[in-house]
Amino acid sequence: MRRHLRMVVIMGIALFTGLPAAPSREAEAQPKRGGTLVMLVQPEPPTLASYLSTSGPIGQVTAKVYDGLLEYDFNLNPVASLAESWQAGADGKSITFKLRRGVRFHDGKPFTSADVKFSVMEVLKKVHPRGANTFRALIDIETPDETTAVFKLDQPAPYILRALSGYESPMLPKHLFEGQDPKSASNANKPVGTGPFKFVEWDKGQFIRLDRNDQYWKPGQPYLDRIVARFIPDPSTRAAAMEKGEVHFAAFDAIPFVDVNRLKALPHIAITLEGYSMVNPITLLEMNSKHPPLDKKEVRQAIAYAVDRKFIIENIWFGFGRPATGPLNANFAKTGLYTSEVRRYDTADRIERANKLLDAAGLKRGADGMRFKITHDILPYGEQWQRLGEYIKQALGQVGIDVTLRHEDVPTWLKRIFTNYDFDLTSDFYYNLADPVLGVHRQYLTDQIRQGTVFVNSTRYSNPKVDDLLKSGTIESNPAKRAALYKEFQKTVVEDSPIVWLFDMQFVNMSNNRFQDIITSPLGVYGSFDRAWQKP
Repeated sequence: MRRHLRMVVIMGIALFTGLPAAPSREAEAQPKRGGTLVMLVQPEPPTLASYLSTSGPIGQVTAKVYDGLLEYDFNLNPVASLAESWQAGADGKSITFKLRRGVRFHDGKPFTSADVKFSVMEVLKKVHPRGANTFRALIDIETPDETTAVFKLDQPAPYILRALSGYESPMLPKHLFEGQDPKSASNANKPVGTGPFKFVEWDKGQFIRLDRNDQYWKPGQPYLDRIVARFIPDPSTRAAAMEKGEVHFAAFDAIPFVDVNRLKALPHIAITLEGYSMVNPITLLEMNSKHPPLDKKEVRQAIAYAVDRKFIIENIWFGFGRPATGPLNANFAKTGLYTSEVRRYDTADRIERANKLLDAAGLKRGADGMRFKITHDILPYGEQWQRLGEYIKQALGQVGIDVTLRHEDVPTWLKRIFTNYDFDLTSDFYYNLADPVLGVHRQYLTDQIRQGTVFVNSTRYSNPKVDDLLKSGTIESNPAKRAALYKEFQKTVVEDSPIVWLFDMQFVNMSNNRFQDIITSPLGVYGSFDRAWQKP
């Protein structure tokens, strides 16, 4: 009965509302206070410990609760958040942050430089999946006073300034976490931050409720009274809820791509592709390089040839994507780091090449036409991943690989892939983020084989040449030389083929158009929503 009443309240406040096709630019539009935004989060987060896991749904919720030192504009430039200003030292080996005064955590305790040092040195650097790379060069944080934090580096690391949002590097309350193992901290699923919304409750399988932080440090913000994150497993029900106005916002693929074109034609629905430029996601297949016969490069290359990337984009993702050529999203072309001059697996004779490689590897077809068996673990993030699995089974069957499909819930899948390494082939997508050091290195460096840490080097790929190239790319300041290093990295790793890179993902943000200013940064749904408001 209690759950029923909660859902009645949610449905009652879910008025017929939404978001423009891009951040609002109307000079006459004035933000209004009040309203509840109901957003789809798919699937339900496995935890709210965003400092511990980068599983996609987590940050969609926690970025409203936790602030970072910085945020970013649509040109990917840092802008002030908890840090009012920042200055790099002349030698590039220090960054001094001046912190905003008067900021308080949701429990009323003040935010100080001690929280910055604890969050970064004791939590993010040690247990965040990307933190080991992001803060590799960071050796200490000095705190000469409560509003000053000085990052001390053993080498210049300008990319750090691209990784300090509330989504990527949340500032945690030292007084609540100190003395606890962050992996089992009591506040993991009851987050306390400095952000515009406060955590209120999590009704498992139903929703998470966040209420307005009346003491937020931005005067007058946030405008919304509440955000409710709803979990609806069935994709058709999610689409229907958006159509009926029962939910107001959905990011990534919470609305099935098959329904996007139909829904966007409705007068109360708007979509935008903005809000993903700091994410740069790639869909891929990870292969366990320690499981025979996947330990043979020729077999991994054959699997890469067997898959038709254009078919996947056109028939499963309904055109939202472009074929990938390797570990870097083609968006990096504008920085000079990307190259398509690698071994290409999308050739016209790809099936013939795949069969020849498998024959050469000594994997002959049996009486049933199959060479060997593997299990494909499907990413448990929605219907399209199930369909991708079904296609992979068919595609690999053409070259004599017998594929069994396995689908589990998110926590079980995470443990299987990143802790137990009990898999052959799994689908996934990774964020390249704003710089390769932040989003790419973790999948290929030998020291990123970190058992029990999610979304790092699960294939256990190891190549000393790749290690050297990436470590050199981390510290190289000359743009041309840095580009050459990353291009050689791409050529090398694509030849080794530990991963099948399928396509650069293109996502939409969909909303009911009475909500304004939801997407106000390149982080999109991973922003704080502090400026979102509802038209009367």
